[in-house]
Amino acid sequence: MPLDKDTIKTTYPLPAYNYRVTIMNDGEATVVSFTEVSGLSLEYESVTYKHGLSFSSGNKIIRGMRQAIRLTMKKGIVQSGDYLHNWIYKTYSDSTYDGAKRDIVIDLCDEAGEPVVRWTVQGAMPIKFEAPGVDANSNDAAIETMELAAHGLQVEYNP
Repeated sequence: MPLDKDTIKTTYPLPAYNYRVTIMNDGEATVVSFTEVSGLSLEYESVTYKHGLSFSSGNKIIRGMRQAIRLTMKKGIVQSGDYLHNWIYKTYSDSTYDGAKRDIVIDLCDEAGEPVVRWTVQGAMPIKFEAPGVDANSNDAAIETMELAAHGLQVEYNP
């Protein structure tokens, strides 16, 4: 039996290539084009608890602390695109800089460009900036990488 368009739209997985990244800074939103975003994961430690009588009742596994979120974002270098470098430079060169931690919103969009799933990374701070390798024998695009550490991740469906 053939499926109608609405059923396909709501039950088929979304393509991962149609997304938008917005970096928030003091109420100001900057949309930055990235070729890849990874690390949107929550991970918790588990703690093995051994009671004095564990030989009879076994070990207990209890909840532990949440791990820091490690976000990796890659983007092609353009002549006027020093946004990421300025962010990490100001974060570590100016002790009074207030824009070190920023919220990052990643929207996975449908074919009309409307957000369907939204990940909000809270309090992201740059910890590593990597310039691309250069090679005279290659015609690949120059890609820079920024790694961030954050303390929160919120997921919304149909925001």
